[in-house]
Amino acid sequence: MSLLHGEHFPHFPVRMRKVATKRVVKHWNRLPKEVVVSLIDMYVEGMFDLNELLMEYGYLPPDKRQAHFANMMDKTENRYFPAFEKVLKGHGKGFLVGNQLSRADVQLLEVILMAEEYKPDILAKFPLLQSFKARISNIPTIKKFLQPGSQRKPLITDEELPKVMKIFY
Repeated sequence: MSLLHGEHFPHFPVRMRKVATKRVVKHWNRLPKEVVVSLIDMYVEGMFDLNELLMEYGYLPPDKRQAHFANMMDKTENRYFPAFEKVLKGHGKGFLVGNQLSRADVQLLEVILMAEEYKPDILAKFPLLQSFKARISNIPTIKKFLQPGSQRKPLITDEELPKVMKIFY
């Protein structure tokens, strides 16, 4: 996407969909000192894209699931997780941004846990994401939330799907 006289913004894809322009607008007027907030927002937006892929799977008709699963796992293992592994390596402080827990870290843990529900060994090629998951999961409030009986809900089952579809559609 070109905004001004052919100038491109390197942190946004060149062939960005129009719906993704909200990301540009969101960061447009931020001051340089707000780079941390911009990075957090940018990482969270990327995780929302992955989250959407992962969540959509459970609501697809059985005949579309196999193709979606292959696409979802391909993007997770070859696009999203390598990018976050690279961020963790480059930053070197154990968090995605800064030296303390942020929304981006919590969102990353969420998508890791969701991806592991579909493919338990998905982190095998990502040692930094493995250690990130272990470290963030041991924060007392997060650890409590992840315990059985907490508010965290399991994946939707095939038996529950018709009921959900009837409610929303």
